[in-house]
Amino acid sequence: MTYLMSATLSLSQILTNICNWLVTEGLKIVVALIVFLIYCAVVKSICKKLDKRLKKKNVDETLRKVSLPWLRRILVFIGFACVLAYLGIETSSIAAAITSVGLTIGLALQGSLSNFAGGVIIIIMRPYKIGDFIECDGNSGTVEDIKLFYTYLRTGDNKIVVIPNGVAGNRTVTNYSVKDTRRNDLVFSISYDCDFEKAKQLIKECMDKNEIILQDPAPFINIKEHSASSIDILARYYTKSDDYWTAHWYMLEAVKKTFDENGISIPYPQLDVHVKNDLDNISKEKTSKKNN
Repeated sequence: MTYLMSATLSLSQILTNICNWLVTEGLKIVVALIVFLIYCAVVKSICKKLDKRLKKKNVDETLRKVSLPWLRRILVFIGFACVLAYLGIETSSIAAAITSVGLTIGLALQGSLSNFAGGVIIIIMRPYKIGDFIECDGNSGTVEDIKLFYTYLRTGDNKIVVIPNGVAGNRTVTNYSVKDTRRNDLVFSISYDCDFEKAKQLIKECMDKNEIILQDPAPFINIKEHSASSIDILARYYTKSDDYWTAHWYMLEAVKKTFDENGISIPYPQLDVHVKNDLDNISKEKTSKKNN
């Protein structure tokens, strides 16, 4: 009987303690969770409005795509720290633990830290931005996205190449989109028997027929070299950067058609083999030796 009464008292005491905790600490946790969720929603809304405003002011797309997500993460982290402080949890010990873990991870991921440093350099110095066509570390393509650790290129055959920012920040990067115009140098070979002045005039006519080939700066056409089996004519012209490849393919096709129509031959490597038949001479020598 005494055992049952003590068990009943302990159970009622446990229920009382649970109720007291729910009314005090439990309610505090619920309030903190609700406030934190509202805070996260407000931060998300602010970041979206800030992104729209930056778009209207034509702020660089790279800067927007990199800075806004990190701004959102930092604000959420600050809100989380405030919630912990409200609940009475010591944030100093958590900060020390995060610092030690971060130091350990940093030592283990030194290459990633170099990528992070490269990403910061790219964002600040901006050797290229989203939408630029670049060449780096043997890869070329349009910059699809820039993160703090990696740069994403979309190649001409629609593949994504991921370049570590440590590589992009420490090696030569060729940016084809910085200037509005690009120059193209094409070499056309003709036979020595052909009229090179006529060939130059035909190349110039092909350039004049296409409006995407700029006349300022003026195109340049002249003999480049007297090679072993041909005269090489250099054709140099400028186009808008977006029209570079269109003009390139046009010139290769148009010049070939024009040369064919006007009797300008394009030589190709060939080997002439002359076989001398000495069988008759050998038989004559054998006959003379027998007679002797």
